[in-house]
Amino acid sequence: MTESPGGSDNVPSRDRKRFPGISSRAYEHPADRSALVALRKLSGFDTIFKTLSGLLPERSLRLMFLSDSVRVGDQQFAHLNDMLRDACYILDLEKVPPMYVNQDPNPNAMCIGLDEPIIVLTTGLVELLDEEEMRAVIGHEVGHALSGHAVYRTIMLFLTNVAVKVSWIPLGNVAIMAIVTALREWFRKSELSADRAGLLVGQDLQASMRGLMKLAGGNHLHEMNVDAFLKQAEEYEQGGDLRDSVLKILNLLPRSHPFTTVRAAELKKWAASRDHQRILDGHYPRRDEDKDASVSDSFRDSAAHYADSVRNSKDPLMGLVRDIAGGAGDLGGKLRDTVFGSRDGGANGSGGSGKGPSGGEGPSGA
Repeated sequence: MTESPGGSDNVPSRDRKRFPGISSRAYEHPADRSALVALRKLSGFDTIFKTLSGLLPERSLRLMFLSDSVRVGDQQFAHLNDMLRDACYILDLEKVPPMYVNQDPNPNAMCIGLDEPIIVLTTGLVELLDEEEMRAVIGHEVGHALSGHAVYRTIMLFLTNVAVKVSWIPLGNVAIMAIVTALREWFRKSELSADRAGLLVGQDLQASMRGLMKLAGGNHLHEMNVDAFLKQAEEYEQGGDLRDSVLKILNLLPRSHPFTTVRAAELKKWAASRDHQRILDGHYPRRDEDKDASVSDSFRDSAAHYADSVRNSKDPLMGLVRDIAGGAGDLGGKLRDTVFGSRDGGANGSGGSGKGPSGGEGPSGA
């Protein structure tokens, strides 16, 4: 952070575009908005939300970090404090949230709190990232704060803990786990939004990519390559058959974050989009227009996003969905072909023999 000629000290330490009055709608992923709307419509969510909002020990949470973490400021982790103020200046967040560094070797960051957001960075993350990579991460967390994500993230953390404690009660955690599952689905989508906010703050796509690679592979950049890393995302997206598609879903369900390669690919795609360029050019939704924003427009954007995802996806399951939507004739046969291989096996021995291509047991004997 440098001092401006007029004496103000809230100017970014290097030349970056600033987005006065920017609304979080400018960078929010369509799936983030639609998942949050779906979450709010979930049976029992309103009741639990209203109850927990009054019961969650927010004061205790703040005292815990105050007493057992290091609060970032001018005298402690001053370089992180400069980045935090930079991020709030660029995204025009009026009140700078408190930020703490917590002793934990696992690289992580979070934005939590009900009345006011708190940002927490672990020592593992601080030690892993360089300055520009950390700038993107802090921008990511400030994006969560601007979007109002902290409330729902705090409730998810609390409910996850509750679900573990009541899991021994028969059916005791069914309702809670339904809401936790819905919260996790939204949580993952909200990460894509916050990644975009991090890019708007850091304004360095390569730094954002490096940070994601380090989260996946540690501090070994000399052994990693961005293009090869993104190639992994492409291979993950289009590889395998329907069994792999199902496994992808099962692997993702318990996670709070999307897979790192997928996040990198999504962010690179958005960075090259017209929407991103329009924001950089100063054309973006303003916060003072939020009250007039159309809910139906948000639904249409979300529906268009999902339709486009299905239409362009190379995942076998999405291909099957396209066939169903298009009225494919022999869906049963297509499903068998996709999972077990072509029925026209001939010399390969895959047609009706129960043997796989190598002559061993096929899927039914695995």
